[in-house]
Amino acid sequence: MLRILRFAIFTAACLAFGLLYPQDRPVTVSPTYFGIKDGEVPQDPREWRGGRYEEFPNWNVDAELPNDVFTFARLRYNSGTWMGRRSKWLIDYPESDLNFPYRLQQITSLQVNPKGAIVDVDPEQLRHYPFVYMIEVGDIWLSDEDAKVLRDYMLNGGFIMVDDFWGFYEWKNFERALRQIFPDREWVELELNHPIFHIVFDLDMKPQIPAVGMALMGRKEGITYEWNKPGSETPHYRAYHDDQGRMCMIICFNTDLGDGWEEEGTDPWYFKEFSEKYAYPLGINIVFYALTH
Repeated sequence: MLRILRFAIFTAACLAFGLLYPQDRPVTVSPTYFGIKDGEVPQDPREWRGGRYEEFPNWNVDAELPNDVFTFARLRYNSGTWMGRRSKWLIDYPESDLNFPYRLQQITSLQVNPKGAIVDVDPEQLRHYPFVYMIEVGDIWLSDEDAKVLRDYMLNGGFIMVDDFWGFYEWKNFERALRQIFPDREWVELELNHPIFHIVFDLDMKPQIPAVGMALMGRKEGITYEWNKPGSETPHYRAYHDDQGRMCMIICFNTDLGDGWEEEGTDPWYFKEFSEKYAYPLGINIVFYALTH
Protein backbone atom coordinates (compact mmCIF):
# COMPACT_ATOMS: atom_id res chain seq x y z
CA MET A 1 0.00 0.00 0.00
CA LEU A 2 2.88 2.37 0.83
CA ARG A 3 4.50 1.70 -2.54
CA ILE A 4 1.17 2.28 -4.32
CA LEU A 5 0.65 5.52 -2.40
CA ARG A 6 4.16 6.75 -3.26
CA PHE A 7 3.62 5.93 -6.96
CA ALA A 8 0.27 7.74 -6.95
CA ILE A 9 1.85 10.86 -5.41
CA PHE A 10 4.73 10.72 -7.91
CA THR A 11 2.33 10.32 -10.83
CA ALA A 12 0.17 13.23 -9.68
CA ALA A 13 3.23 15.45 -9.32
CA CYS A 14 4.50 14.51 -12.76
CA LEU A 15 1.15 15.27 -14.32
CA ALA A 16 0.96 18.62 -12.51
CA PHE A 17 4.32 19.65 -13.89
CA GLY A 18 3.74 18.17 -17.33
CA LEU A 19 6.48 15.56 -17.02
CA LEU A 20 4.27 12.73 -18.21
CA TYR A 21 2.44 12.59 -21.53
CA PRO A 22 3.99 15.80 -22.97
CA GLN A 23 1.98 15.25 -26.15
CA ASP A 24 -1.14 16.20 -24.18
CA ARG A 25 0.20 19.59 -23.15
CA PRO A 26 -1.18 22.59 -25.07
CA VAL A 27 1.13 23.87 -27.79
CA THR A 28 1.30 27.61 -28.38
CA VAL A 29 1.66 28.54 -32.04
CA SER A 30 2.67 32.05 -33.02
CA PRO A 31 2.70 33.77 -36.41
CA THR A 32 6.11 34.28 -37.95
CA TYR A 33 7.70 37.58 -36.97
CA PHE A 34 9.16 39.48 -39.93
CA GLY A 35 9.91 42.80 -38.22
CA ILE A 36 12.99 44.35 -36.67
CA LYS A 37 15.35 42.05 -34.84
CA ASP A 38 17.92 44.41 -33.30
CA GLY A 39 16.39 44.19 -29.82
CA GLU A 40 15.14 47.78 -29.48
CA VAL A 41 11.68 46.39 -28.86
CA PRO A 42 10.68 42.77 -28.08
CA GLN A 43 8.84 40.63 -30.58
CA ASP A 44 5.94 40.44 -28.12
CA PRO A 45 4.89 43.91 -26.85
CA ARG A 46 3.90 42.30 -23.54
CA GLU A 47 7.60 41.85 -22.79
CA TRP A 48 8.36 45.58 -23.11
CA ARG A 49 10.18 47.02 -20.09
CA GLY A 50 10.78 43.77 -18.32
CA GLY A 51 7.43 42.16 -18.98
CA ARG A 52 5.26 44.69 -17.18
CA TYR A 53 2.53 44.25 -19.82
CA GLU A 54 2.06 40.51 -19.44
CA GLU A 55 -1.45 40.98 -18.05
CA PHE A 56 -2.76 42.20 -21.41
CA PRO A 57 -5.04 39.70 -23.18
CA ASN A 58 -3.48 36.98 -25.29
CA TRP A 59 -5.00 34.30 -27.50
CA ASN A 60 -4.07 31.43 -29.76
CA VAL A 61 -4.08 31.48 -33.54
CA ASP A 62 -4.97 28.62 -35.88
CA ALA A 63 -2.16 26.06 -35.56
CA GLU A 64 -2.59 24.96 -39.18
CA LEU A 65 -2.52 28.50 -40.63
CA PRO A 66 -0.68 30.61 -38.05
CA ASN A 67 0.24 33.32 -40.57
CA ASP A 68 -3.28 33.66 -41.94
CA VAL A 69 -3.97 36.54 -39.57
CA PHE A 70 -4.00 40.33 -39.54
CA THR A 71 -0.90 41.79 -37.91
CA PHE A 72 -0.85 45.35 -36.60
CA ALA A 73 2.53 46.59 -37.84
CA ARG A 74 4.04 49.88 -36.64
CA LEU A 75 6.68 51.71 -38.69
CA ARG A 76 10.03 52.69 -37.18
CA TYR A 77 11.40 55.73 -39.00
CA ASN A 78 13.50 58.84 -38.37
CA SER A 79 10.94 60.68 -36.26
CA GLY A 80 12.74 62.90 -33.77
CA THR A 81 11.99 62.56 -30.06
CA TRP A 82 9.19 63.53 -27.72
CA MET A 83 10.44 65.89 -24.98
CA GLY A 84 13.98 64.79 -25.83
CA ARG A 85 13.39 61.29 -24.48
CA ARG A 86 11.27 58.88 -26.47
CA SER A 87 11.35 58.44 -30.24
CA LYS A 88 8.12 59.81 -31.67
CA TRP A 89 7.49 56.72 -33.78
CA LEU A 90 7.19 54.81 -30.49
CA ILE A 91 4.50 57.04 -28.92
CA ASP A 92 1.56 55.10 -27.37
CA TYR A 93 3.54 51.84 -27.52
CA PRO A 94 2.85 49.17 -26.38
CA GLU A 95 -0.64 49.77 -25.01
CA SER A 96 -2.18 50.86 -28.32
CA ASP A 97 -0.50 47.95 -30.10
CA LEU A 98 -2.02 45.56 -27.56
CA ASN A 99 -5.47 47.08 -27.09
CA PHE A 100 -6.36 47.68 -30.72
CA PRO A 101 -5.57 44.15 -31.98
CA TYR A 102 -7.44 42.74 -28.97
CA ARG A 103 -10.56 44.75 -29.82
CA LEU A 104 -10.28 43.70 -33.47
CA GLN A 105 -10.11 40.07 -32.37
CA GLN A 106 -12.87 40.51 -29.80
CA ILE A 107 -15.61 42.27 -31.75
CA THR A 108 -14.99 41.43 -35.41
CA SER A 109 -14.64 38.23 -37.43
CA LEU A 110 -11.06 39.08 -38.34
CA GLN A 111 -8.39 36.63 -37.17
CA VAL A 112 -5.72 38.78 -35.50
CA ASN A 113 -2.13 38.29 -34.42
CA PRO A 114 -1.92 39.00 -30.66
CA LYS A 115 1.68 40.22 -30.89
CA GLY A 116 1.88 42.86 -33.59
CA ALA A 117 5.17 43.88 -35.19
CA ILE A 118 7.62 46.76 -35.57
CA VAL A 119 8.98 47.25 -39.09
CA ASP A 120 11.62 49.48 -40.63
CA VAL A 121 11.49 51.38 -43.90
CA ASP A 122 12.80 48.21 -45.48
CA PRO A 123 11.21 46.37 -48.43
CA GLU A 124 11.95 42.90 -47.08
CA GLN A 125 10.18 43.64 -43.79
CA LEU A 126 7.36 45.68 -45.27
CA ARG A 127 6.33 43.13 -47.89
CA HIS A 128 4.99 40.78 -45.22
CA TYR A 129 2.53 43.33 -43.81
CA PRO A 130 -0.24 44.83 -45.99
CA PHE A 131 -1.16 47.37 -43.30
CA VAL A 132 1.35 49.66 -41.54
CA TYR A 133 0.69 52.25 -38.82
CA MET A 134 2.76 55.44 -38.72
CA ILE A 135 2.48 57.89 -35.81
CA GLU A 136 3.71 61.38 -34.82
CA VAL A 137 5.08 62.39 -38.21
CA GLY A 138 5.43 66.10 -37.37
CA ASP A 139 9.24 65.91 -37.25
CA ILE A 140 9.75 63.21 -39.86
CA TRP A 141 12.91 63.03 -41.92
CA LEU A 142 13.17 60.67 -44.88
CA SER A 143 16.02 60.03 -47.26
CA ASP A 144 15.24 59.73 -50.96
CA GLU A 145 15.75 55.97 -50.64
CA ASP A 146 13.27 55.83 -47.73
CA ALA A 147 10.73 57.70 -49.85
CA LYS A 148 11.21 55.27 -52.73
CA VAL A 149 10.77 52.24 -50.46
CA LEU A 150 7.52 53.62 -49.05
CA ARG A 151 6.26 54.61 -52.49
CA ASP A 152 7.00 51.16 -53.92
CA TYR A 153 5.37 49.51 -50.91
CA MET A 154 2.12 51.41 -51.38
CA LEU A 155 2.01 51.17 -55.18
CA ASN A 156 2.54 47.41 -54.90
CA GLY A 157 -0.51 46.96 -52.67
CA GLY A 158 0.53 48.16 -49.21
CA PHE A 159 -1.50 50.54 -47.06
CA ILE A 160 -0.20 53.12 -44.56
CA MET A 161 -2.28 54.73 -41.82
CA VAL A 162 -0.79 57.99 -40.51
CA ASP A 163 -1.99 59.24 -37.13
CA ASP A 164 -1.50 61.80 -34.34
CA PHE A 165 0.09 65.00 -35.55
CA TRP A 166 -1.31 68.47 -35.12
CA GLY A 167 -1.21 72.02 -36.42
CA PHE A 168 0.34 74.01 -39.26
CA TYR A 169 3.96 73.36 -38.31
CA GLU A 170 3.68 69.57 -38.16
CA TRP A 171 1.62 69.41 -41.34
CA LYS A 172 4.21 71.47 -43.21
CA ASN A 173 7.00 69.10 -42.16
CA PHE A 174 5.02 66.02 -43.10
CA GLU A 175 3.91 67.55 -46.40
CA ARG A 176 7.58 67.87 -47.33
CA ALA A 177 7.98 64.12 -46.80
CA LEU A 178 4.81 63.47 -48.80
CA ARG A 179 6.26 65.35 -51.77
CA GLN A 180 9.30 63.07 -51.55
CA ILE A 181 7.13 59.95 -51.50
CA PHE A 182 4.61 61.05 -54.13
CA PRO A 183 6.12 63.89 -56.20
CA ASP A 184 3.53 63.42 -58.95
CA ARG A 185 0.41 62.81 -56.84
CA GLU A 186 -1.88 64.95 -54.69
CA TRP A 187 -3.74 64.04 -51.55
CA VAL A 188 -7.52 64.39 -51.40
CA GLU A 189 -9.74 65.28 -48.47
CA LEU A 190 -12.11 62.49 -47.47
CA GLU A 191 -15.64 63.74 -46.88
CA LEU A 192 -18.05 62.22 -44.40
CA ASN A 193 -19.91 60.31 -47.12
CA HIS A 194 -16.78 58.30 -47.94
CA PRO A 195 -17.22 54.55 -47.23
CA ILE A 196 -14.29 54.56 -44.79
CA PHE A 197 -16.56 56.28 -42.26
CA HIS A 198 -19.33 53.70 -42.72
CA ILE A 199 -17.94 50.35 -43.88
CA VAL A 200 -18.36 48.60 -40.49
CA PHE A 201 -19.42 51.28 -38.02
CA ASP A 202 -21.57 54.15 -39.24
CA LEU A 203 -20.06 57.43 -38.03
CA ASP A 204 -22.09 60.64 -38.10
CA MET A 205 -19.06 62.96 -38.01
CA LYS A 206 -15.37 63.10 -38.82
CA PRO A 207 -14.18 62.74 -35.24
CA GLN A 208 -11.44 64.62 -33.47
CA ILE A 209 -9.96 62.31 -30.86
CA PRO A 210 -7.75 64.15 -28.37
CA ALA A 211 -4.99 62.80 -26.19
CA VAL A 212 -6.45 61.89 -22.81
CA GLY A 213 -4.70 64.74 -21.00
CA MET A 214 -5.97 67.33 -23.47
CA ALA A 215 -9.46 65.82 -23.30
CA LEU A 216 -9.62 66.07 -19.52
CA MET A 217 -8.26 69.63 -19.47
CA GLY A 218 -10.73 70.76 -22.12
CA ARG A 219 -13.72 68.77 -20.92
CA LYS A 220 -15.72 71.66 -19.44
CA GLU A 221 -15.20 73.85 -22.49
CA GLY A 222 -15.70 71.00 -24.96
CA ILE A 223 -12.22 71.56 -26.45
CA THR A 224 -10.79 68.52 -28.20
CA TYR A 225 -7.90 70.07 -30.12
CA GLU A 226 -4.34 70.83 -28.98
CA TRP A 227 -4.62 74.54 -28.23
CA ASN A 228 -0.85 74.94 -27.97
CA LYS A 229 -0.50 74.07 -31.68
CA PRO A 230 -2.01 76.67 -34.06
CA GLY A 231 -4.04 75.15 -36.85
CA SER A 232 -5.14 72.10 -34.88
CA GLU A 233 -8.78 73.05 -34.41
CA THR A 234 -10.29 71.04 -37.27
CA PRO A 235 -9.77 67.30 -37.86
CA HIS A 236 -8.87 66.21 -41.38
CA TYR A 237 -8.81 62.81 -43.03
CA ARG A 238 -6.79 62.86 -46.25
CA ALA A 239 -5.77 60.14 -48.66
CA TYR A 240 -3.48 59.19 -51.50
CA HIS A 241 -4.57 56.78 -54.23
CA ASP A 242 -2.69 54.58 -56.68
CA ASP A 243 -3.19 54.47 -60.46
CA GLN A 244 -6.22 52.20 -60.07
CA GLY A 245 -7.88 54.55 -57.60
CA ARG A 246 -7.16 52.32 -54.59
CA MET A 247 -6.49 54.24 -51.40
CA CYS A 248 -2.95 53.44 -50.30
CA MET A 249 -2.50 55.99 -47.50
CA ILE A 250 -4.90 57.61 -45.06
CA ILE A 251 -3.69 60.63 -43.11
CA CYS A 252 -5.48 61.26 -39.80
CA PHE A 253 -4.48 64.87 -39.09
CA ASN A 254 -5.47 66.89 -36.00
CA THR A 255 -6.70 63.75 -34.27
CA ASP A 256 -5.21 60.91 -32.24
CA LEU A 257 -6.78 57.49 -32.65
CA GLY A 258 -3.75 55.88 -31.02
CA ASP A 259 -4.39 57.59 -27.70
CA GLY A 260 -7.98 56.42 -27.83
CA TRP A 261 -6.61 52.87 -28.01
CA GLU A 262 -3.74 53.32 -25.57
CA GLU A 263 -5.69 55.13 -22.85
CA GLU A 264 -8.96 53.17 -22.94
CA GLY A 265 -8.59 52.28 -19.27
CA THR A 266 -7.38 55.64 -17.97
CA ASP A 267 -10.69 57.42 -17.46
CA PRO A 268 -14.27 56.07 -17.84
CA TRP A 269 -15.54 59.30 -19.42
CA TYR A 270 -12.69 59.33 -21.96
CA PHE A 271 -13.35 55.68 -22.82
CA LYS A 272 -17.05 56.28 -23.46
CA GLU A 273 -16.68 59.58 -25.29
CA PHE A 274 -13.63 58.86 -27.44
CA SER A 275 -12.30 55.28 -27.29
CA GLU A 276 -15.62 53.44 -27.57
CA LYS A 277 -17.46 55.99 -29.67
CA TYR A 278 -14.80 56.95 -32.21
CA ALA A 279 -11.23 55.62 -31.87
CA TYR A 280 -12.07 51.93 -32.09
CA PRO A 281 -14.91 52.22 -34.63
CA LEU A 282 -12.89 54.38 -37.00
CA GLY A 283 -9.74 52.28 -36.55
CA ILE A 284 -11.71 49.14 -37.36
CA ASN A 285 -13.29 50.85 -40.37
CA ILE A 286 -9.85 51.82 -41.70
CA VAL A 287 -8.49 48.29 -41.32
CA PHE A 288 -11.48 46.66 -43.00
CA TYR A 289 -11.52 49.21 -45.81
CA ALA A 290 -7.80 48.71 -46.44
CA LEU A 291 -8.07 44.91 -46.46
CA THR A 292 -11.13 44.81 -48.73
CA HIS A 293 -9.97 47.35 -51.34
